[in-house]
Amino acid sequence: MQDLREFGFGEINHQRYQKYNKPYKIYAELIDETTANQFEDILKEDFITQASLMPDAHAGYTMPIGGVCSTKGVIVPQFVGFDIGCGMCAYQTDFSKEDIISHSEEIYNLTVESIPLGFKTHKTHQPFKYDLELTSFAKSVLNSVGLRQLGTLGGGNHFIEIGADSKDRVWIIIHSGSRGFGHKIASYYMTQAYLQKYPTDDILEARVRDFEERNRIFKEKRPQKYEKSLEKFINKQKIDILKRSNPDNIKGIYPLDVDSQLGADYILDQNFALFFALENRKKMIEKVHQIINQTLKANQKIEFEDGNRFINRNHNHAEFEPSRKEWIHRKGATHAKDGMMGVIPGNMRDGSFIVRGKGNQESLESSSHGAGRVMSRKQAQKSINIEDFKESMRNITGTVDINTLDESPFAYKDIFEVMELQKDLVEVVEHVRPLINIKDNSPKRF
Repeated sequence: MQDLREFGFGEINHQRYQKYNKPYKIYAELIDETTANQFEDILKEDFITQASLMPDAHAGYTMPIGGVCSTKGVIVPQFVGFDIGCGMCAYQTDFSKEDIISHSEEIYNLTVESIPLGFKTHKTHQPFKYDLELTSFAKSVLNSVGLRQLGTLGGGNHFIEIGADSKDRVWIIIHSGSRGFGHKIASYYMTQAYLQKYPTDDILEARVRDFEERNRIFKEKRPQKYEKSLEKFINKQKIDILKRSNPDNIKGIYPLDVDSQLGADYILDQNFALFFALENRKKMIEKVHQIINQTLKANQKIEFEDGNRFINRNHNHAEFEPSRKEWIHRKGATHAKDGMMGVIPGNMRDGSFIVRGKGNQESLESSSHGAGRVMSRKQAQKSINIEDFKESMRNITGTVDINTLDESPFAYKDIFEVMELQKDLVEVVEHVRPLINIKDNSPKRF
């Protein structure tokens, strides 16, 4: 059994959460201190009505990854995160497991050549049909960034996987999101939510008043030099305020009133980004399916409309729950409504689980979105042995090299233990074990 204490995870102090008198549930046995602090910060907020942590929970930006909460009257862009709509798609094909194994190198190489990975994009805009509304801001981002990134994987823990289940049925599984399009949407609304509470003009005026108060004598004795100093000070403060308005630098939690124009705009653009992320994953499934057909000289068809074959479940979103009249935010958590099909990935070695939700109300009808990290990327790169990584991936055609050490199985919690911790949340329908696993392996800076 994996000892998470080795990685800085500790016992859960429930007293710190119980004092807020709000229903909550933690499915992890141990959590790290940053995650514990972030979860408490969420429970402190007046607009929070319930919250839970999934068994894969670990520290994130503002809200833990693996965190779920419900809100009254507000929506919080930070609680959805930067990769709006990041999630999983799984498609059950009619290909043979043995055919995939015997052609794995060729399928792997053709896929890497055909689908842009990491920061790479298509050279031209990709065709994209939609009838959803979006704001003019989001449309400009779509045209400038999004259409070149449609059908691209991205980096980090995003992957393309071809695997087989217990009946040797071959699945194509994709983990990806809304790419730079969603990131820009998220960044914009996070910044706007912050500036709504702390307008830049108000901040600047307060700082100028403070400067004037501190330099009254200087102004009286050397007015011309004072004016130059004041001008220099104002320019410096403008730069500082802009930096602080960057979402990466914002401290605290900043909601948007759902009845405000800004709140309505975010909901509109978030929903569009969810659709974009789905189309992004579907295009990659189509491409991989086409490559397998080409390699095997086959002519299998894709049927996305078949709910027994195709599953889509994102794990970064906020959605209105009519029965509660509240907004459910999931950040790195899979919607697991009663009977709802989902996909929970483990790691490059252990593959993914096809699951059916149980609609547990204590988890706000949610489950984990994966295994959850135990090591930071920098820590993994420093401490994991490349030979151990290669050995763990024996018999799998995968992106296994020095630049994917931070994605090796050892960087994550034991997925089998995570699945055991959430047996009240989901039922395992199938375990898809990887035959091919593709990730971006561009050199990283830590």
